[in-house]
Amino acid sequence: MPEENWEQKRLDIKKYDAKVFGIGEDWKGKFDDLGDEVEVVYLPRTSGISTTEMKRVLSEFDERHVQSLKSTLDTLSQIVKELS
Repeated sequence: MPEENWEQKRLDIKKYDAKVFGIGEDWKGKFDDLGDEVEVVYLPRTSGISTTEMKRVLSEFDERHVQSLKSTLDTLSQIVKELS
């Protein structure tokens, strides 16, 4: 869920009827107060994976790239179905 401010977490949990709130373990303990509404899960860091780098790469995708990627995935999905 895209976040614009810290206060929206509880609103989003209710809006989307979320059952689990997951966030990196570097935030461990910071969101325990949400436990009255959802299961709070602190996810372990993955060595060599940078959320900041992922965001940078994804921010470079525009609609053309998204449509091209979708088309490729649709084609791959069809191939898998035909081979199954």
